[in-house]
Amino acid sequence: MKPLRWVAASLLGLVGAIVALLGVVLTATLILAPLGIPLLMLARRLFGTSGRLVVPRAVRHPLDELDRTGSDAADDIKGTFRKKWRRGGKDVRKRTRKVRKRARDKIPSS
Repeated sequence: MKPLRWVAASLLGLVGAIVALLGVVLTATLILAPLGIPLLMLARRLFGTSGRLVVPRAVRHPLDELDRTGSDAADDIKGTFRKKWRRGGKDVRKRTRKVRKRARDKIPSS
């Protein structure tokens, strides 16, 4: 999938370069400037899209990626505690209380 994205990005970059060159030529002739300016804006958008195709998802959407990894970690912890809790025992309950207390201490109250 990655090579396909790189090929698409390079093709978009080439199309963007051609559109930008055409926009510069049209803008240089003052009569056709109203056609050249939108072409330059389109070229900028094409370059941006090609750049976004190259970078990984974690760079493009850092908050979404952080949310996903955080929820995955929470699910892992929850599964671990469930396994330990099934075994039962007073020591497990004590440990979970200590963990909860430490978590409450670290979270700032609003």
